[in-house]
Amino acid sequence: MSSIASSISLFEIDEELDTVVEEIQEEISSKGEASAALVERFEEFCKAHGEKVDRIGRFVRSMEARTQHCRAEAQRLSERARSAENKTLRTKSMVLYFLKVRNLRRIEGQEFTLRIQANSQDSVVIHDEQQIPIEYKNVGIAINGKVWNAIVEAVPGELKHALRSAVQESTPDNNAIRLAASRNEVVPGAEVKRGEHLRVA
Repeated sequence: MSSIASSISLFEIDEELDTVVEEIQEEISSKGEASAALVERFEEFCKAHGEKVDRIGRFVRSMEARTQHCRAEAQRLSERARSAENKTLRTKSMVLYFLKVRNLRRIEGQEFTLRIQANSQDSVVIHDEQQIPIEYKNVGIAINGKVWNAIVEAVPGELKHALRSAVQESTPDNNAIRLAASRNEVVPGAEVKRGEHLRVA
């Protein structure tokens, strides 16, 4: 690895290359040719530039691989957590059944005591969700903002306030924003533009 590439940034290498190129052009204009020292320095910085680019490319690839690994690991751990939770629930249910059929309140081991204990509050038991009236359910919907505004404006004042208060989350509709931009409409707080990204090839 070139010591130049290791010691200074890509921007500094680029600036130095510009300086060397200018000096070479000046010498060619005044002396007819550039000195061997300048040509050698130019070659050194060209090599350093390539090495620095390669180092950046390897770093980006490494971070992309690490990102994918971490996401896969997070998913794997999440699945293991769900599996462990399900096993815990099944084991607790089994022990509760064991205690109840034997009319026991608890059983003791060397380290732990397993006992039946009343919950701190009543639990709702769902036997058939389809039979439960809609007024006893929370409704989650995904709806276009224009349709939502039309619904809110069409209902009486008290219900209008209840609907607006019920909104817990809203996210930008990128398709709607792009469509508005295509019609030259201004969307406050947003704009549509063609971005750029770095491609490592």
